[in-house]
Amino acid sequence: MPIERNAEHTRARILEAAQEEIYENGYQGMRIETILQKTQLAKGALYYHFPNKLALGYAVVDEILLEHVKANWSEFSSKYPNPLTAIQQLFLWKADVYKNEIHFKGCPLNNLNQEMASIDKGFHERLEKIMATIHGSIFAALEQGQQQGLVRKDINPGKIAMFIMASYQGIIGAAKCMQAPQLLADLFGTLNEYIDTLRTPA
Repeated sequence: MPIERNAEHTRARILEAAQEEIYENGYQGMRIETILQKTQLAKGALYYHFPNKLALGYAVVDEILLEHVKANWSEFSSKYPNPLTAIQQLFLWKADVYKNEIHFKGCPLNNLNQEMASIDKGFHERLEKIMATIHGSIFAALEQGQQQGLVRKDINPGKIAMFIMASYQGIIGAAKCMQAPQLLADLFGTLNEYIDTLRTPA
């Protein structure tokens, strides 16, 4: 058992270091040598868990980014029973997380979508799965909100979920391009004003 736990810990360290490198430099800029330096591991230890750089990149998407998305939504949806409030609070939290970034690197998911979705089938399939997960979560929450009388019944949950997801990606991308994370509070605030219009009138 100690050997198994140690192997799991080593694998987790590699994934964490790879995720940091991808966020800093992009997948194509990620260097195996840098990950080895960060983890203080021998090359053989890394290749025992991940046979090549591509497998490591895929694992970051599957095991870190996807789980991060699920965990964030689970936290906010459980904290705020009204789905519209949960979405709004999640956006405000994101704005707060990034507001003091000196060199704003954007959203890890958005970055990989821009870098890899169009040039590698494996990345495309995995990133599309995450986007589908986000869309599905918002769609289901809006539908449930309609059933509970919290969300207007005249809206199309599928279309609105896609619009909200795309708006989030666009806002993050614009703030990164302009290197102005302080804009996130205003931009997400405007998006949240739109989300308020989806509430069932009192």
